[in-house]
Amino acid sequence: MFPFPYRYLRRMWMMWYFPPPPPQYPQPQPQYQQSAQQQPQQPPAYYPPPIYYVPPPPTPMTPEMELRMLEEYKRDLEEDLRDLEEELKSVEERIKELKKMLGEGKGPGGPP
Repeated sequence: MFPFPYRYLRRMWMMWYFPPPPPQYPQPQPQYQQSAQQQPQQPPAYYPPPIYYVPPPPTPMTPEMELRMLEEYKRDLEEDLRDLEEELKSVEERIKELKKMLGEGKGPGGPP
Protein backbone atom coordinates (compact mmCIF):
# COMPACT_ATOMS: atom_id res chain seq x y z
CA MET A 1 0.00 0.00 0.00
CA PHE A 2 1.16 3.52 -0.71
CA PRO A 3 2.47 5.24 2.43
CA PHE A 4 -0.08 8.10 2.32
CA PRO A 5 -3.51 8.86 0.83
CA TYR A 6 -3.79 10.32 -2.66
CA ARG A 7 -5.12 13.66 -1.42
CA TYR A 8 -1.79 14.43 0.26
CA LEU A 9 0.14 14.20 -3.00
CA ARG A 10 -0.58 17.82 -3.95
CA ARG A 11 0.51 19.02 -0.52
CA MET A 12 3.77 17.10 -0.90
CA TRP A 13 4.48 18.82 -4.22
CA MET A 14 3.84 22.18 -2.59
CA MET A 15 6.31 21.33 0.18
CA TRP A 16 8.85 20.38 -2.44
CA TYR A 17 8.56 23.71 -4.25
CA PHE A 18 8.23 26.04 -1.24
CA PRO A 19 10.92 25.77 1.47
CA PRO A 20 9.99 26.74 5.03
CA PRO A 21 10.57 30.33 6.12
CA PRO A 22 13.92 31.12 7.73
CA PRO A 23 14.00 31.01 11.54
CA GLN A 24 13.74 34.29 13.40
CA TYR A 25 16.76 35.07 15.57
CA PRO A 26 16.59 37.46 18.55
CA GLN A 27 17.99 40.93 18.03
CA PRO A 28 21.27 41.53 19.90
CA GLN A 29 20.79 43.79 22.91
CA PRO A 30 22.83 47.02 22.94
CA GLN A 31 25.61 46.91 25.50
CA TYR A 32 25.66 49.75 27.99
CA GLN A 33 28.88 50.89 29.66
CA GLN A 34 28.19 50.80 33.40
CA SER A 35 31.73 51.51 34.59
CA ALA A 36 34.47 53.95 33.64
CA GLN A 37 36.72 51.13 32.49
CA GLN A 38 36.49 50.22 28.86
CA GLN A 39 35.31 46.70 28.38
CA PRO A 40 36.55 44.95 25.27
CA GLN A 41 33.92 44.96 22.58
CA GLN A 42 32.45 41.55 21.93
CA PRO A 43 31.68 40.84 18.32
CA PRO A 44 28.01 40.07 17.72
CA ALA A 45 27.09 36.44 17.97
CA TYR A 46 27.42 34.68 14.65
CA TYR A 47 24.46 32.68 13.55
CA PRO A 48 25.14 30.22 10.76
CA PRO A 49 22.85 30.51 7.76
CA PRO A 50 19.76 28.34 8.00
CA ILE A 51 19.91 25.00 6.27
CA TYR A 52 16.83 24.20 4.27
CA TYR A 53 15.79 20.62 3.92
CA VAL A 54 14.14 20.19 0.57
CA PRO A 55 12.71 16.72 0.27
CA PRO A 56 13.23 15.00 -3.03
CA PRO A 57 10.26 14.83 -5.37
CA PRO A 58 8.00 11.81 -4.96
CA THR A 59 9.13 8.75 -6.81
CA PRO A 60 7.16 7.91 -9.95
CA MET A 61 4.35 5.53 -9.20
CA THR A 62 3.90 2.21 -10.84
CA PRO A 63 0.44 1.53 -12.30
CA GLU A 64 -0.25 -0.96 -9.49
CA MET A 65 0.57 1.62 -6.82
CA GLU A 66 -1.55 4.25 -8.52
CA LEU A 67 -4.46 1.82 -8.86
CA ARG A 68 -4.33 0.95 -5.14
CA MET A 69 -4.10 4.59 -4.21
CA LEU A 70 -7.03 5.58 -6.43
CA GLU A 71 -9.17 2.73 -5.09
CA GLU A 72 -8.49 3.87 -1.54
CA TYR A 73 -9.31 7.44 -2.50
CA LYS A 74 -12.56 6.26 -4.13
CA ARG A 75 -13.54 4.43 -0.92
CA ASP A 76 -12.90 7.60 1.07
CA LEU A 77 -15.03 9.65 -1.32
CA GLU A 78 -17.88 7.12 -1.19
CA GLU A 79 -17.80 7.22 2.61
CA ASP A 80 -17.94 11.01 2.53
CA LEU A 81 -20.84 10.84 0.07
CA ARG A 82 -22.81 8.54 2.40
CA ASP A 83 -22.23 10.92 5.30
CA LEU A 84 -23.40 13.88 3.21
CA GLU A 85 -26.53 12.04 2.06
CA GLU A 86 -27.45 11.27 5.69
CA GLU A 87 -26.89 14.91 6.61
CA LEU A 88 -29.07 16.04 3.69
CA LYS A 89 -31.91 13.72 4.77
CA SER A 90 -31.86 15.05 8.33
CA VAL A 91 -31.90 18.66 7.06
CA GLU A 92 -34.83 17.93 4.74
CA GLU A 93 -36.77 16.32 7.61
CA ARG A 94 -36.16 19.35 9.82
CA ILE A 95 -37.33 21.67 7.03
CA LYS A 96 -40.57 19.66 6.71
CA GLU A 97 -41.11 19.82 10.48
CA LEU A 98 -40.60 23.58 10.54
CA LYS A 99 -42.93 24.13 7.57
CA LYS A 100 -45.57 21.98 9.26
CA MET A 101 -45.21 23.97 12.50
CA LEU A 102 -45.52 27.26 10.61
CA GLY A 103 -48.51 25.94 8.65
CA GLU A 104 -50.34 25.00 11.87
CA GLY A 105 -49.66 28.41 13.38
CA LYS A 106 -51.30 30.24 10.44
CA GLY A 107 -54.72 28.71 11.04
CA PRO A 108 -57.95 30.75 10.99
CA GLY A 109 -57.32 32.31 14.40
CA GLY A 110 -53.67 33.06 13.80
CA PRO A 111 -51.05 33.26 16.51
CA PRO A 112 -52.19 34.88 19.79
